[in-house]
Amino acid sequence: VQLQASGGGLVQPGGSLRLSCAASGIFSINVMGWYRQAPGKQRDLVAAISSGGRETYADSVKGRFTISSENAENTVYLQMNSLKPEDTAVYYCNFVGRTAVVGLPRNYWGQGTQVTVSS
Repeated sequence: VQLQASGGGLVQPGGSLRLSCAASGIFSINVMGWYRQAPGKQRDLVAAISSGGRETYADSVKGRFTISSENAENTVYLQMNSLKPEDTAVYYCNFVGRTAVVGLPRNYWGQGTQVTVSS
């Protein structure tokens, strides 16, 4: 399974960015999500969406970030609005799914994309 993330960059406070992550080689997906890790801190969940469309958000991004998915394309997006300097981190996409009809779901991670919010 390969996850390819894109869309990070440098943006001023109050600006917007859209991250995307596409998976290949995966048979079925249970959950797609985004995590972030700032220097010296642990990796935390930002947002997740289940195969049924249920969305979960960290309190710090509620009302500013929106997660969405294109299930037919095995792609997840993260629209980030009203960005703040504290949103600066490496963002990782995460898929929980199977590579075959049988077997347990596993975690798969993208390579990470840097988001920097600074004036």
